[in-house]
Amino acid sequence: MRRDARDYQIIFLSLFLALGIWARDWTLRPEMIGAAIAACFFTQFFCSWAVKHSPWKINKDRPTPQEVPLFNWRSPLITALALSLLLRTDHIATMMLAGGLAIASKFVFRTQGKHFFNPANFGIIATLLLTQDAWVSPGQWGEDVWYAFIFLGAGGLVLKRVGRWDTTVAFLGSYAFLEALRNLWLGWTWDVWAHRLMSGSLLLFALFMITDPRSIPNARLGRLVWAVAIALLTFILRNQFFIPTAVFWALFALAPITILVDKYWPATRFRWKEPLRLALPKASEAISG
Repeated sequence: MRRDARDYQIIFLSLFLALGIWARDWTLRPEMIGAAIAACFFTQFFCSWAVKHSPWKINKDRPTPQEVPLFNWRSPLITALALSLLLRTDHIATMMLAGGLAIASKFVFRTQGKHFFNPANFGIIATLLLTQDAWVSPGQWGEDVWYAFIFLGAGGLVLKRVGRWDTTVAFLGSYAFLEALRNLWLGWTWDVWAHRLMSGSLLLFALFMITDPRSIPNARLGRLVWAVAIALLTFILRNQFFIPTAVFWALFALAPITILVDKYWPATRFRWKEPLRLALPKASEAISG
């Protein structure tokens, strides 16, 4: 068994990408995937180097004992795969912009050594706002039941190792409950309700994006409240304002609330389990992402 849960996430996201291209007939070009990976890796390396050699003390709570992770290649690769799965564009430069902004957000938008925006989500929303050449297709996975079983099985294995099942259950449970109330109010049949919940993009979001342990609230109660708030905002944006990509906008809008949640419900910050080496005197956890 692999020690780092991110290894499973990389494997599953890669398989999902291959499955999507093969089974859904996506128009995603290989060069777009390569551009996302290149941009994410370059930005991670550059920002890590800049932080490590900065004359200013950026991170106030360095890890103890004095150890830092080896070069972080998993985080940018996961972000690049997520962007490739969800973001669509006609130009390589736009995809590279998304990758660069996604990774840079980890180093810019952080407090007490922790970033509060999900990198892939930030890259997607930032690119949608800054360009006219990007879009997200929430229906690209369709609503096939067998996709749901694949996502739940793969996501469940990752979440079991990370320990963030509570966030997924709180989000999906709250959102399903709100959609059920709306379904009853409108007098629709329950197949409509199931159809809205079987979206592959919704499950990918709930299993692999909203559960990022490095950017979500640290305390369990805080995660539950935060996930319910995202479900409520998603429901409003989708049904009141008819925004098909509501989940991504909801997470982006409420991500900064993580700072307040962590202060109100303090808890130990999550750390990935990976091989460590002796830190240099000025090494900082900020380079780990």
